[in-house]
Amino acid sequence: MKSLKSLLLVGAILATTLPLMAQQKRVSPHETISSTIDGNRVTIVYGRPYTKDPHSGEARKIWGGLVPYGQVWRTGADEATLLITQKPIVMGGTTIPAGAYTLYSLPMEDGTAKLIVNKQIGQWGTQYDESQDLARIDLKKDALEKTADQLQIGLSKNSGGGGLLKIGWENTQYSVAFTVQK
Repeated sequence: MKSLKSLLLVGAILATTLPLMAQQKRVSPHETISSTIDGNRVTIVYGRPYTKDPHSGEARKIWGGLVPYGQVWRTGADEATLLITQKPIVMGGTTIPAGAYTLYSLPMEDGTAKLIVNKQIGQWGTQYDESQDLARIDLKKDALEKTADQLQIGLSKNSGGGGLLKIGWENTQYSVAFTVQK
């Protein structure tokens, strides 16, 4: 019964936010990923831009170019990236209650970056309201083994327990571990 309620909650959130978010013209393909980590379903809905410009076909510099350093980025394309968690999760020492959130990123020129968890949902990706931030969480930066021509966000189980959120594009991957609050 509890899992049915959770499934209905996720469905209701998606049903109400996706039509609002898609009102502007999308440029990139979109993907929904979902994983169950320690009994908690985590879902992410995001736009997957390519390294190549969709209009000219020319390759673009991603980090420090298309995604400028020192500026909040929508962590995807088109509408803002949506995170849904059925149970509270702890990321970077911050508890994120069950519910739906928008994910933004803040990459810096020195290689550091933060994941911004924002309470406002349903907006186009560039409509960022800092007053709605729930948390700013440090991300770990690594080099990708293989260049990613398209943005990829992944969720996986962490070998030490909990999960791992990964954001990879071009030749860089940012990640953050999380645990499910008991």
